[in-house]
Amino acid sequence: MTGTSKPLVAIIGTTGTGKSQLGIELALALQRQSSSPSGLDFGRWKGAKVINADAMQVYRGLDIVTNKVTEEEKQGVEHLLMDFKDPNEEYFVSQWVKDAMKEIEQCHEQDQLPIVVGGTTYWIQHLIFPNRLPELSPAIAAALSDLPDDLKQLYSNLPDRSQSEACSDETAFALHTLLCKLDPPMGGRWHWRDTRKVLRSIEIVKESGQRASDVNSSQDEIVGMARRFPTLVYWLYAKPELLNPRLDARVDKMAQRGMLDEIVSMRKEVTGSSEGPDSLDLDYTRGIFQTIGFKEFHDYLSTPNPSSDLLNHSVEQMKHGTRKYAQRQVRWIQSKLLPAIRSQGTHTTRASLALLDATGTGTHIHYLCMILHYVIPDLDTWNSAVRDTGLNILSGRRGLFSY
Repeated sequence: MTGTSKPLVAIIGTTGTGKSQLGIELALALQRQSSSPSGLDFGRWKGAKVINADAMQVYRGLDIVTNKVTEEEKQGVEHLLMDFKDPNEEYFVSQWVKDAMKEIEQCHEQDQLPIVVGGTTYWIQHLIFPNRLPELSPAIAAALSDLPDDLKQLYSNLPDRSQSEACSDETAFALHTLLCKLDPPMGGRWHWRDTRKVLRSIEIVKESGQRASDVNSSQDEIVGMARRFPTLVYWLYAKPELLNPRLDARVDKMAQRGMLDEIVSMRKEVTGSSEGPDSLDLDYTRGIFQTIGFKEFHDYLSTPNPSSDLLNHSVEQMKHGTRKYAQRQVRWIQSKLLPAIRSQGTHTTRASLALLDATGTGTHIHYLCMILHYVIPDLDTWNSAVRDTGLNILSGRRGLFSY
């Protein structure tokens, strides 16, 4: 990597695929490049810093629940925009992009390569591609603030539109009710059973900050998007049938490490309550309480003398929520980020993507406009396969990304 450009590396993918580890390994290699036995050439970069792009890891505390890397695991690599916000403070994508831009600029000035790592791909996409942040209209802001808690939860966790036909009547009716509150003209346009169109109308509100009835459909198309930086994106992917057992095992490990005590302490800290957990009235659609684990343990922590069965049920709910979150992460990459990368054409600041397949099957995502595709045999060989492949790509040895 040579020249005077100011590139960016981003590592995306579902939870549990090793994003943090790859970011650290890349940073360590850049720090050690002068004595690297591999002979990899990283040009002028003297090292690298990791910029956190996980919306829940920006908050202080909750190290177990949010699965933050430990100081030992960081191996001396500096991590930015992590563990710096108060738990009761809300932090939005526009604020993160502004903060990340400042950190990236400082990295470049110090000849440190910025490596953005996290599962909040929505944030990363708006960092790479400017001028796409939604501006919340006053009407939508007012409607959102007036929503009852059940509809706020639904708005925060919309079903997959591709599976809309499988929605129960109760869910379909709730979605239509939500649309009527956010965008009455569109709510009146669609029958409550037309779940796919109802969902799309709500998605437009969520993506644009405007009523779907006020948005020109042409604005929903991604055409010739500009980039801020020459960007190399690593997508670490694992097939669900192999990933899900790993996610379940990780939740079990969190429970063993004291996850429940951490949740109880944070609930009390944020609310300022000295009473028992059952007294707390929390909004699970805002700030840190969106973290998977809070809502799932609500019944357990709100029940006097809860049973072990209720605890086990809460753990299972957390596992289910984690698996569903992984599905949403993949959907965003497939439906939003990849089309944006595909639309660029040829430009000196284009974003490129390398898919690292952690399943060992070599299965391609059929419409992925990929630059490279590598197969990782299994997690036992993660260090040699993911790390070394990533380093070869970064150094330009495979012709992917040169400046």
